[in-house]
Amino acid sequence: MKTYLLKRLLISIPTLIAISLVIFTILALAPGDPLGEFATNPAITAEVRENLRRSFGLDQPIHIRYMKWALAFFTGDMGYSFTSRSPVIDLILQRLPTTLWVVGSAYLLGILIAFPLGILSALNRYSLVDKLTTTFAFLWFSLPTFFTGILFIIIFSVQLNWFPFIYNSTLRVTDWNSFIAQIKQSIMPISVLGLYQAAILMRFIRSSILEQLYQQYVRTAYAKGLSKFTVIKRHVLRNALIPVVTLVALDIPAVFTGALVTEQVFRVPGIGSLLIDSIYRSDTPVVMGITFIYAVLIVIFNLMADLLYAILDPRVKYHP
Repeated sequence: MKTYLLKRLLISIPTLIAISLVIFTILALAPGDPLGEFATNPAITAEVRENLRRSFGLDQPIHIRYMKWALAFFTGDMGYSFTSRSPVIDLILQRLPTTLWVVGSAYLLGILIAFPLGILSALNRYSLVDKLTTTFAFLWFSLPTFFTGILFIIIFSVQLNWFPFIYNSTLRVTDWNSFIAQIKQSIMPISVLGLYQAAILMRFIRSSILEQLYQQYVRTAYAKGLSKFTVIKRHVLRNALIPVVTLVALDIPAVFTGALVTEQVFRVPGIGSLLIDSIYRSDTPVVMGITFIYAVLIVIFNLMADLLYAILDPRVKYHP
C-alpha cells in the first residue's frame, strides 16, 4: 500500500505540472487585456500603462512568467489580482467560508436525500416508490440549475415572498435574528444545488445496487438462510458503494471551488462567482489560482477514492 501510494504521488507531480502549464498557456494566449480598463481612462497615459504592465511582468515571455508563477505558487504565493491589487490567496480565503456554507450544505443535503431514496428505489423495483423517485431524479437531473434557480426565485421570492432572491454578502451573524436571516437567504441556493446533486447520486446508487442484487453471491447468501436485511447490509451495500465512492470523491472538490451558475443566479459571493468575474476581467492570477487549486483537489480526492477501494472491497490489492 505504501509503495502504491508513493508511486501515485510521484505520478501526480508531473500531472499537475502539465495541467498548470496548459492552463497558464491558455490564459496567456486568450483574448483580452487585463489592463484594458485603463485604456479608456484619459488620466492614465500610455507610459503609465506600460509601467503597470512591466510591474505585473506582462512584458516578459510566457515561459518566464510561468516559471515565476510556478516557483511562487509552491511557496504559497499566488500573486496579486490585476484588478483589485490584492493577494489572490486573500481573495480566495474571503470567499471560501460562503462557498463552504452554501455548496457544502447543498452537497450534504444531496447525500442525505440520495442514499435512502436510491436504496429504497432499488429494493422496490417497479413499485410506486421506485417510479416516484425515478421521476424525481430524472426531473431534477434534466433541469439545469439556472432554470430551477430562476423558478425558485419566481415562486418563493416574487410570488410568495418567503425568501430574499439576492444573497446579502454584508450580513453578519451576531444574534438570533441575523442567524434566521442567514438561513432564509441560504435556503434557495442550497435547495437548488442539493436537489440537483441528489438526483445525480440517486440514479447512480439505484443502478449500482440493482447490479449487485442479481449477482451469484447474493443468491448464495440467501441459500445459506441469511435474512434480507443482513444480505443487503453486509453484502449488497458494501459492494454497491464501491463505484459510488468515485463519484462522491470527484464531486467533493466542487464544494471548495463553488457552483458557478447557482452563485451567479442568487448573487452568492463565493469562489465560483469570483472565478466568473475574474474571467470577464481577464484577471489571470485569480483564474489561474482557482483552477489550479481545483486540479490539485481532484488529484488528491481521486487518490483517496483509490485507497478507499481497498477498504470497501477486500479483493482489491495494491502490489508494489
